[in-house]
Amino acid sequence: MVIKVFLASSSGSTAIKKKQQDVVGFLEALKVEYAQLDIACNEENRMWMRQNVPQEKKPANGIPLPPQIFNEESYCGDYDTFFDAKEDNSVYAFLGLPPPPGSKEVPVEERNGDAHGEEEQAAEEEEEEEGEGGEEEEVAEGETAEDDALEGETAGDAAEEAVEETDEVTEDTQAHADEEEQEEADEDRGEEAE
Repeated sequence: MVIKVFLASSSGSTAIKKKQQDVVGFLEALKVEYAQLDIACNEENRMWMRQNVPQEKKPANGIPLPPQIFNEESYCGDYDTFFDAKEDNSVYAFLGLPPPPGSKEVPVEERNGDAHGEEEQAAEEEEEEEGEGGEEEEVAEGETAEDDALEGETAGDAAEEAVEETDEVTEDTQAHADEEEQEEADEDRGEEAE
């Protein structure tokens, strides 16, 4: 089974480019065999992708955007569903592939058939988390670095907003102080005139 990832090699959207890179990079990290099919240069690929994305998965305008992921002829999902599967540690199930030995992901058959009780499953997951994690932990660390960078940007934005608010408060305070000074000066002139 070959995973097909439909991409646009000449997309003008940086968001689409980043999503495509995320999917391809993650598949490479998992050593999943896949084929990149370009919809920008190949009209057949574009038409096949558009025809085979289920109607309920198409956006309001009816034209699905890359990346779109298929397992042979079977539709797996778009970037958002891929991202959700990645977060849930269920990428192999998302792709319709059996997880490799030693993977944290529970095979679909066991998950659907309740082969393990929930308590046993929770205990197994805790043991696996304590053990060595391999590549999946490396990806998680990479995501953490990205998250930290985003948090840093957010903190920077918050600091800029705080400085702007401080400037506004300072301007308001200065304006108020100027008004009081003017009133005192007016009162002093009034007293001198008497």
